Amino acid sequence: MSTLARGLVVGFAWLVLALPARAALFADDEARNAILELRQKVQQLEQANARQADAAAKAQAQLLEQVQVLQRSVLELNGQLESLRGEIAKLRGADEQLTRDLADVQRRQKDITQGVDDRIRKLEPVKVTVDGREFMADPEEKRLFDDSLASLRNGDYDKAAVLFGAFLRRYPASGYVDSARFWLGNAQYGKREYKDAIASFRALVASSPDSPRAPEALLAVANCQIESKDVKGARATIAELLKTYPKSEAAQAGRERLAALK
Repeated sequence: MSTLARGLVVGFAWLVLALPARAALFADDEARNAILELRQKVQQLEQANARQADAAAKAQAQLLEQVQVLQRSVLELNGQLESLRGEIAKLRGADEQLTRDLADVQRRQKDITQGVDDRIRKLEPVKVTVDGREFMADPEEKRLFDDSLASLRNGDYDKAAVLFGAFLRRYPASGYVDSARFWLGNAQYGKREYKDAIASFRALVASSPDSPRAPEALLAVANCQIESKDVKGARATIAELLKTYPKSEAAQAGRERLAALK
C-alpha cells in the first residue's frame, strides 16, 4: 500500500472515531460499502501512481537512450572533425609544397629563358665599325678578329699571323676582310716575311682600292721592298701611291721616304 493510500485509510479511521455516538447506528452494509469504495479509490490512486511511474521510467529510459545516441553522434562528429583537420593539414602541406615546387619551376624556367636569351644574343649579329665602315658581324666573328688584333698589338706576330690567316679562311666575305688583310700583312712584316706581307697588302689594294687602308697598304709594300733591298721596286710602289692617293697621309709619308731613297 502506497503512502497516499495509508494516509487516506488513517484519515478515514480518524473520521470514524470523531463521529458522534449516533454514527455507530449505521448499518454494517453502509460501512462495508464505504470501506470498499475507499479501497477502490486507493487502488485507483495506486494504479494511477504506477502508470505515472511507468510512464516516467519509460520517458527516463527514452531520454537516456536519446542522450546516449547524442553522445555517440558527438563522438562520431569529433572523430570526423579530427579526420577533417588531418586532411586539411595534409592539404595545407601539399599546397605549400606545390607553392614551393611552382616557385622552383618558375625559377628554373627563368634561368632557362635567360640562358636561351644569352645564347641567342651570342649568336645574333652585332653592329661594328672598323676603319670608318659600319657592318654587321657574328659575335664569334668579332671575337676572332679582336683576338687576332690583340695578339698583334701584344707583339706576338706569329700568333697574330696564324689567327688572321684563320679568320680570312673562315670569313672570306666578312666586313673585317680588308682590315684583316692589312693587319695580317703587318704581322708578316713583323716576322720579316716580306714576300708574304707584300702579297697580303697587294690583295687588299686589288680587292678594295677605295678602302681607307689601301694607301697605307701601298706604303707598307714599299717598306717591305726597302727591307728586301728592292729600292727600284720601292720607288715604283711609292710612285703608284702618289698617283693613286695623292692627298692621303700615306702619300705624304711616301714623298718623304722617296726623298730619302735618292
